[in-house]
Amino acid sequence: MGSVHFAKQRETGEEKIEELMKRVEANDADAMYVMGNHNYGGAHGLQQDQERAMELWKQASQLGSIDAHDFLGNMFYAEGGNLKKAKFHFEPAAMAGHEVARYMLGFMDFEEGKKERAVKHWIIAASAGNQHAMHQLRNFFEKGVVNRTTIDSTLTAYNNSCAEMRSEARDTCIRIEMGRM
Repeated sequence: MGSVHFAKQRETGEEKIEELMKRVEANDADAMYVMGNHNYGGAHGLQQDQERAMELWKQASQLGSIDAHDFLGNMFYAEGGNLKKAKFHFEPAAMAGHEVARYMLGFMDFEEGKKERAVKHWIIAASAGNQHAMHQLRNFFEKGVVNRTTIDSTLTAYNNSCAEMRSEARDTCIRIEMGRM
């Protein structure tokens, strides 16, 4: 019975790949991003093909996928240290509302000594619910770089954003991950 279940799951995975391929051929940016992820890791029966993954992510970013832009930004930042290419990808993702890309722009500006710009990026990211940006702002507040009014208004926006994201299903998942269920 277990092998029948496994075979059924495999068919479902193959069907997902077929559907994704149709969407990739139709220039669906989100499908390209997901297919890039599958190619990169060799998921769902695909051979691991990092070159193909990069091609798909680049195509997806050219078609406007903010997730592909963020992913490429992280790849260029972490793996090659190519800050120019990283910023090239983080900027459109941040402008489209990707709070992790916005946090990373702040982090990069901070590394370049641009504290005021970093704070502006982190305020936007924290207001969208990014905990790392909120943590950085709290540190800057403790060092006297960020004033009380700024930290209070950003914390309020951060809490409101987090409250909007809450759901019973998410809370259950968090409890399971933390072993409290």
